[in-house]
Amino acid sequence: MMEAVAERRQPIFDRQDQLGQIQSGLMADEQLFAVYDAIGLKTGFLALTDKRIIIQNQSYVGKKAAMISLPYSRIAEVGVLSNKSFMGKFFSTSEIYVRTFGGDLHELEFRGVEKAKYAHDLILFYITK
Repeated sequence: MMEAVAERRQPIFDRQDQLGQIQSGLMADEQLFAVYDAIGLKTGFLALTDKRIIIQNQSYVGKKAAMISLPYSRIAEVGVLSNKSFMGKFFSTSEIYVRTFGGDLHELEFRGVEKAKYAHDLILFYITK
């Protein structure tokens, strides 16, 4: 799956405004893979590039938003949390969490399980290189 990462392609995204916001702040040689809209209490989005993840979190007091850039070299751990029924079937949301070497924990919830799984797999690929 990650072999396809090396080829240039159009990024996957949920919302055009979030895509534009991220594209305007990329470094010259940075490749953008995806921008996923988050749901739930910690609304915002997650962007995945070949150099870092970018998290926008709008859950701060006073309607402020934080834009956090985490180079893969600062990420210590990544995980996926999915809602599961007693029958083992997945519900329609999943979460990704990222913990930095400094101990900061970042969590985002998405619609469906595919987005969190893709984000997890991509981050894991880059932090284990």
